[in-house]
Amino acid sequence: MAKKKVTKKAVRKTAKKTVKKTVRKAVKKAAKKTAKKTIKKTAKKPAAKPKTPTKETPDPSKAFALEAAKIAAELNCTDIVVLDLRDKSPATDYFVIATGTSNRQMRAVANEICDVARKQKMQRFGRAGYEQARWILLDYVDVVIHLFDGEYRDYYDLELLWGDAKRLVIK
Repeated sequence: MAKKKVTKKAVRKTAKKTVKKTVRKAVKKAAKKTAKKTIKKTAKKPAAKPKTPTKETPDPSKAFALEAAKIAAELNCTDIVVLDLRDKSPATDYFVIATGTSNRQMRAVANEICDVARKQKMQRFGRAGYEQARWILLDYVDVVIHLFDGEYRDYYDLELLWGDAKRLVIK
């Protein structure tokens, strides 16, 4: 039997499909968790007028996303982007995407963001890629943080996938 020749292009195509499936599954899973929590909360409390963030009541998720971006900038990450997905995704409100320069630096950024989240009483629902540090994902349901190395950032190009999302200004 003749072996099929495996090309880099075929491997990349397969990897992209796998990542897209994984991201879709994670988004669906997070949406289900959020829906279950919402159902539990509404069952316990009488119906009340939903609060939407206004100038008087700031959005804590947005504040945390911007704080995570500031931490990444302070610890020398590059190409930092905060995407507002509130109207685009049922699973999360914000994506923070940053590029790290080394494994150690990316882990340090992830650890610092986790510390700040703990202080703000934000519960982390998942962490992936920490050991390899090529693509570290921190999932806080309303805010998902992606820390990439340069190669993976260029390859997966999440900004293109969510190209229609609004970009927030990091101060």
